[in-house]
This record gives sequence, C-alpha cells and structure tokens, in this order.
Amino acid sequence: MKFRPLHDRVLVRRITAEEKTAGGIIIPDTAKEKPQEGEVLAVGPGTLTEKGELRPLDVKPGDRILFGKWSGTEVKINGEELLIMKESDVMGILEASAPAAKAA
Repeated sequence: MKFRPLHDRVLVRRITAEEKTAGGIIIPDTAKEKPQEGEVLAVGPGTLTEKGELRPLDVKPGDRILFGKWSGTEVKINGEELLIMKESDVMGILEASAPAAKAA
C-alpha cells in the first residue's frame, strides 16, 4: 500500500538511536528516549497561500530532519511504525557537511 500525505503533512520514519554511549555503556530499551531525528518518506503537495497559489513544502523525500519530542501522530503502515506531522513541526533539515580541507 502506498501513502500520500495531504496538504502540508510529511510522512517520517524515525532514525533509531545508538544502542551504546560513547563510553561503551549499553542503554536498555526502557531508558531510551524516542529519537527526534527522522527520514522523510513522502510529502504532501503544499499549502495554499492567501492568493490561492500552491506553496510547495521545503522538505522532500530523502531529507534527514529534526523534529520536536512530541511532534506528529504515530501510525502503522505496512507493519512499520511511522509518523505523520505538519511541516511546521519540522525544526530543520540535517545536511551532510563536506569534509574540511586540511591546511598545508
């Protein structure tokens, strides 16, 4: 089954958190917080402006995003737990940084 969000909604898959701390301590499932980072799977067409024009969303499928702790609605699609949230719940897009050039 395919899912297409409406208006300014975004379908997101949470990116799982690390199982260990930097010091090597394994974190039990009961102590983990839900990740606030995810991958955009699908986006709606956008919102209508006051002039009636369609304004496309800033996020696109494949973007890695940060969102609020309580953002979105959890749904299960094809057996996978996903989130549906409004674009306004997205705090930002994580962009891969280019490797820093070494000074000679």
